[in-house]
Amino acid sequence: MTRDPAVVGIVVGDDAPILEVAVAPRVFGIDHSRRGGPRFDVRTAGERPGPLATTAGIALQAPHALEDLDEAGVVIVPGWRVPGGAETDPRVLEVVRRAHAEGATVVGLCLGAFVLAEAGLLDGRRATTHWLVLDEFAGRFPEVEVVHDALFVDEGTVVTSAGSAAGLDACLHLLRREHGPEVANATARALVVAPQRAGGQAQFVEQPVPPLDSADPVTTAMRHALEHLDDPALDVARLAGVACLSRRSFDRRFRETAGCSPLQWLLHQRVLRAQHILATTTLPMDAVARSCGFADGVALRPHFRRVVGVPPQAYRATFRTA
Repeated sequence: MTRDPAVVGIVVGDDAPILEVAVAPRVFGIDHSRRGGPRFDVRTAGERPGPLATTAGIALQAPHALEDLDEAGVVIVPGWRVPGGAETDPRVLEVVRRAHAEGATVVGLCLGAFVLAEAGLLDGRRATTHWLVLDEFAGRFPEVEVVHDALFVDEGTVVTSAGSAAGLDACLHLLRREHGPEVANATARALVVAPQRAGGQAQFVEQPVPPLDSADPVTTAMRHALEHLDDPALDVARLAGVACLSRRSFDRRFRETAGCSPLQWLLHQRVLRAQHILATTTLPMDAVARSCGFADGVALRPHFRRVVGVPPQAYRATFRTA
């Protein structure tokens, strides 16, 4: 069957988050024909007939059946119920498999990536989903190359996005890719959003420090580090001394406990401290850096950008609450 790139099919599942469900119809429902751009035929189908529940307690009635998506050149699964809920209807899996086999671009927004993975479309490909379920996603689908820090991942005929608002980023990217920046920018203006956000989803991940109440020498060293992050002299050799272990033994024990090297962990904790200070104070950047053990803002910047995905100034502009 010939697929029409102007037909956008959207599969809505039972118990899906209403925000994610609304993203694709809103983005592709904008008419650009007056400017010589595309006008899409948006067809929203439910995974089953009848009203569909949402996490907001609002029932939705999809106007199309799944077979109405057989002409769609783009098929989108915009969010889905939480993993561990009801199994995905085999008819939905067949719809996305058939669409992909016939040349359509298939998109999984947020938890919609689980549906694409169940259908086998992500095996051997890079993909992402909401940061809260990335580990579960990786465990369930070991053949997928999971990308942890991305708002969306474009693998050509398959696109996946991180959670909630990242679906907007993915849909705008698809518009930009297929129809040019003018169409994507016009859509962004209509929605009053940025046409292209910088950074990945790492900047939004909540990473609380785990409780360290054990008498284990590694956790003792971790506690010491967290209490002295502002000390520029704090390094791995000093932490090994606090743990009363040789440097080699400390490195090995630390990796067993934390899953990374002591230096990686220490830099990460300093960046986490910087995130908190940036979001809650108006301290100058050099003062922020010194509070985390860096010499100045210049020394902080590359480590912050590597871990968080955006520069410290951009992070503060987005998240500062005080």
